[in-house]
Amino acid sequence: MTIERNVFSTKDKLAQALADAVAENLNAGLDERGEASLAVSGGSTPKRFFQVLGARDDIDWENVTVTLVDERWVDESSDRSNARLVKENLLTGSAAAAKFVPLYAGTEEPDASGIAQANGAVAQVPVPFDAVILGMGNDGHTASFFPGGDALEEALNAEGPVVAIRAPGAGEPRVTFTLARLLQTRALYLHIEGEEKAQVLDKALETGPVETMPVRAVLSQSHIPVSLYWCP
Repeated sequence: MTIERNVFSTKDKLAQALADAVAENLNAGLDERGEASLAVSGGSTPKRFFQVLGARDDIDWENVTVTLVDERWVDESSDRSNARLVKENLLTGSAAAAKFVPLYAGTEEPDASGIAQANGAVAQVPVPFDAVILGMGNDGHTASFFPGGDALEEALNAEGPVVAIRAPGAGEPRVTFTLARLLQTRALYLHIEGEEKAQVLDKALETGPVETMPVRAVLSQSHIPVSLYWCP
């Protein structure tokens, strides 16, 4: 698949442009259906974007549902929690009125009970999403589709909506939306920053096994175009 490349000179300019695009997606959903949904990624990269989007008051946030693409199986009190990152940086100001649906269910492990609870929670999220924002690791993972993941095949091929996954490079056990569910979106973004990530992306765009660079599953699909937002 050919991806749409949007390149910016600074992280601030990228954050503003991505926030503008996502706000347009959300407002289109709100105008059409009276509700909208957004799935975002964690990590350090999206923090500026979250802050810019969350500051917008031209979105009817009360009718927007926000959830996570994936989550570490940790409580929100942990600084490793994606939910904590979203609440502290996106769901502030006007955006605090949005409905947030976490993936972590509070069980000790993401066992069958925990995943059943997570699946029940995400049933509240309107689909298709109006926007999904993915990141990418230096190992070629996206969402929690990690090389060597014990449930990678299920995550890439099952209908979902969510599955538990453990992998050598993932740290904690994780829960992730399946690829099939993430592709049920009106807009799909890949947000990466830095020269190293650009080199990883170029390698991922080459022909090769999905298992070694799972982001290839996103880049090679023909269901929804991928819009890249990148800055050095």
